[in-house]
Amino acid sequence: MTTPVPTRFTDEELATIDELVAAGIGENRSAVIRRGVHQLADAVRRTRVGTTIADSYRERPQSPDDDELAMASAIALTEAEPW
Repeated sequence: MTTPVPTRFTDEELATIDELVAAGIGENRSAVIRRGVHQLADAVRRTRVGTTIADSYRERPQSPDDDELAMASAIALTEAEPW
């Protein structure tokens, strides 16, 4: 079920939405707008995850021991490949 949400767009915004419909991005204006909302929500979620990861590295930076372990893991993975 969907719920109508009255909103207003400028002529320029409507023209952009119509161009996206014409390009096959969505079947109609509503589909294009919904797709845009989903993409915006995904971008916001990814930004939050990235910020959380960056904050954790600032709170607990990598140590030389971490570097050695990462290198050892990379070497082991590479050697396991059937090149």
